[in-house]
Amino acid sequence: MKNWKNKRVAVLGLGIEGLSSVKFLIKHEAQVTILDRKKEEELRSICHAEFISASNNLSSVKSEILKQVQDDNGKGIKIIGGKDYLNNLDKFDVIVRSPGVKRNLPEIIYAEKNGVEITSQTKIFFDLCPCPIIGITGTKGKGTTATLVYEMLKKQGLDAYLGGNIGKPPFDFLDKLTPQSLVVLELSSFQLQDLKKSPAWPAGRPHIAVVLMITSEHLDYHKDTNEYVDAKRNLVRHQGAEDFAIINRDYLASLESDIHTDAKIFQVSRERDSYDQGCFIKDNKVLVNKDGEEKEIISAKEILLPGKHNLENVCAAVMAATIAGVSKEDIVKVLKTFKGLEHRLELVSEINGIRYYDDSFSTTPETAIAAIEAFKNPEILILGGSSKGSDFSELGKVISNAKNIKAIIGIGKEWGRIKAKFRIPSNSASRHNSEFIIVEGAKDMKTIVVAASKIAVAGDVVLLSPACASFDMFKNYKDRGEQFKIEVNSLKP
Repeated sequence: MKNWKNKRVAVLGLGIEGLSSVKFLIKHEAQVTILDRKKEEELRSICHAEFISASNNLSSVKSEILKQVQDDNGKGIKIIGGKDYLNNLDKFDVIVRSPGVKRNLPEIIYAEKNGVEITSQTKIFFDLCPCPIIGITGTKGKGTTATLVYEMLKKQGLDAYLGGNIGKPPFDFLDKLTPQSLVVLELSSFQLQDLKKSPAWPAGRPHIAVVLMITSEHLDYHKDTNEYVDAKRNLVRHQGAEDFAIINRDYLASLESDIHTDAKIFQVSRERDSYDQGCFIKDNKVLVNKDGEEKEIISAKEILLPGKHNLENVCAAVMAATIAGVSKEDIVKVLKTFKGLEHRLELVSEINGIRYYDDSFSTTPETAIAAIEAFKNPEILILGGSSKGSDFSELGKVISNAKNIKAIIGIGKEWGRIKAKFRIPSNSASRHNSEFIIVEGAKDMKTIVVAASKIAVAGDVVLLSPACASFDMFKNYKDRGEQFKIEVNSLKP
């Protein structure tokens, strides 16, 4: 939609993206209603906190929003909160769904059957964006890969923008874009569910689509794995022959995505060492094969980003940047200096020769496995949290067979399920193979970190990579990671 004037529009969910959608819709003269399960008083407080500036120089958009939120005469923005917030969705012309609201709720389906247009900020942005989009999705690694691509584009001097699931709603920079710009979007399955084909390029689809590792995730949101994978494949499903799809061939669900696109395929891998078209690891080097020419980009040992699993993300980023026209020199400059994202295998501190890593973003067994395998040093692992319906069988095998795991501090509701999947060792002082210490019962991060510090000695790695969500003990993964960093930095050197 391009004409929003006087349209009755419901914004479902008042998070970061929902607030951004409200601003966009008010600017385009829609009749906006905010719907959220929070209480109306809390929603109104959120709006005021967002739209009132400490200075008196409010933008015209913010001023208009504030005026409408404060309107007591039933005009302007309406706010409906509480448990019945989804009632009467069929009374709107359009529903703009935020990612945290499930697409297939019965109330949404009913409204859709009654002629209401169901869309999202992601879908609207794709339709309105005047420049090529590089879309990146996957179960894990998409934030790292998206940021790498963005940094490479910027290093080349291109007019690049980064947004999406990484925390920057794309509406926030839509007005700054020109046909010469490039947009990098990190996209979750929640955001991709609404993506549909549009008639004209570049609208409605990414010019360059990157499909990283796809495993099983978010089964507390999607009805099953098939729905989750199908949503991911929307990224490539609507591409044309003039587009490019970069696909990780090391994971079956990712590899099989190639049959869903008409784009030109490039494969990436850290396991297979040759391609007609793609980027791969060979002899511990990153190589690109494009248009029949194989070119070495960088030695893996020169890449600052830690972890073997990150070589997959590096290959995907290198391939996307190469297609986008970034020089080898600028790609290498970024790879030699990029440290990674916060809470993703982030080195917090080295104290008394012990390195402490914050990998709180690890909420799946697969990412925990990758973190465990990133180090050869003796490891003290912090595992567990709240449930996402994960299968911990493979994680259990990796733990059982690892020779460098010194101790595991088990936390949270899922710890029992994780522990059941590996062989329980003795607490013998003499360790070999799968024998390691188990610490249980820690109820807060201070206790967890102190316990780890008492076990660790110089040369060891303390690794927070929980393999689970965080909501049983913490607000979210960021809170979990921040508390870990605070407690680590409070240790006496």
